[in-house]
Amino acid sequence: MGADQVAVARSMPGDRVVWGPCGESPPLVDQALGQVVQQEPEPASPGVECATISVPLDYHQPWGQSIKLALNRIKGKVSRDANHLGTLLVNPGGPGASGRDLAEYVAAALPDKLAGRFDVVGFDPRGVGASEPALHCVDTARYFAPPRPDAVPHGAAAEQRLLSRAKEYADDCGDLWAWMLPYMTTENAARDMDSIREALGEPQISYLGYSYGTYLGAVYATLFPGRLKRLVLDSTVDPHGVWYDDNLSQDRAFDQRHRDFLAWTAKNNRVYKLGRSRKQTSFAWYSMRSRLATRPAGGVVGPSELDDIFTVGGYTDTIWPQLAQAWSSYVRKGDVQGLVNLYNRQAKQDAEEENTYAVYLSVQCRDAAWPRDWSTWHADMTRLNRSAPFMTWPNAWYNAPCAFWSVRGGAPMRVHSSPELPPILMLQSQRDAATPYSGALAMRSLFPGARMVVSGGGNHGVSLAGNTCVDRYLAAYLNDATLPPEGASCPGLPAPRPTQHLAGGGPTGHERLTELIG
Repeated sequence: MGADQVAVARSMPGDRVVWGPCGESPPLVDQALGQVVQQEPEPASPGVECATISVPLDYHQPWGQSIKLALNRIKGKVSRDANHLGTLLVNPGGPGASGRDLAEYVAAALPDKLAGRFDVVGFDPRGVGASEPALHCVDTARYFAPPRPDAVPHGAAAEQRLLSRAKEYADDCGDLWAWMLPYMTTENAARDMDSIREALGEPQISYLGYSYGTYLGAVYATLFPGRLKRLVLDSTVDPHGVWYDDNLSQDRAFDQRHRDFLAWTAKNNRVYKLGRSRKQTSFAWYSMRSRLATRPAGGVVGPSELDDIFTVGGYTDTIWPQLAQAWSSYVRKGDVQGLVNLYNRQAKQDAEEENTYAVYLSVQCRDAAWPRDWSTWHADMTRLNRSAPFMTWPNAWYNAPCAFWSVRGGAPMRVHSSPELPPILMLQSQRDAATPYSGALAMRSLFPGARMVVSGGGNHGVSLAGNTCVDRYLAAYLNDATLPPEGASCPGLPAPRPTQHLAGGGPTGHERLTELIG
């Protein structure tokens, strides 16, 4: 059955969404691993409705085996007349991130008058969160127990140990989910989005995607261009690099963003006393990393955990004061608690995070071909590590199970424009580490009708996180499809203050957005 036939098959009448209260489901138990992955139902949020829909596991056999997707909705306040703009479907990326929390965030962050005109809908993509089944591949407490082996291998034996861990994860996923892994693709996720549109009874939907969600949106736009009313791509993936080359580009960009953080720390040396120049703070940071290899902080934070903690700083600079203070306290006072606290908050792996990781690998390993000969990886990482040491090896091991994945990768979908597409709004920061600016330019070249607003700074995810200039462009576009002028730009958010971490309370603004999309 060809692509057009798949679309026709799914356009046949299907079940409509039945909305109901949220938070009433029983604890989720992963049958494959025999462990509870959600101890108790999440409390219902006021004004939020939930539902599940069934979709085909394989869209070439639409009446065959089905799986379930979990949805939520924050309903608009205006009646369904000319003032109502329909459904705004949102996705935070990953792949593997849950979209239901993002839907609540977006509905709350949009201007009231605009939010009232949309039904904001979030969904857990196939395999994620409350969708059924939810993928889990290993016993989290065992596999991710800290401190893990150093991600930077010092010798052949250390590299082999890390390679064995990657193969173990791939083998376990293949053993548990052989029936599902062939269908964990971005194309199928895009078809799931159209199943959601159909179940909602909407002839068209609007879509806001962050990070990997931009690639998902571009694939949907390629498959179903006439079913989009608005399309917003925030922090855009390079469609030409899916996925091995995109990760190499990330390594370079994350290293540059880490250098930005080291320079900021040096600028604030009067507070942190870690060095007056980036060269000095760089020496101090890598010295700390080396010490943790033999004496993990609190018995928990070794070099790999440190990498995970400070990687968050590549997504958002709002956390830089917390990172620098914990680092300073460790180096100057021998106080390990700050690092341990950051690990528990930012980097600790629980069952939810392992689900995200399992889906991330399932999609990336299946979407595209990865080198199956480890010598290719070894040569590329050894070379790149010389100029970009911060992320190269940690990122390699994060993706290394793809070298052993039980289902080989296919050919990535070639995304392209169509006369049926609406104008597209793209939002991008110049020094984004996770989705580098060059990738956004590559995506824009494939969609001549797109306009891009470029923001200063390097935060990943630029809309609905405190940048009023960016948010004005977003609101104008969502309201009536008004596009920004060519070459539109916005200043980035102000650099964080060294004392910002003393404010207390939970994450807000961009730090909160990072939790949802990072």
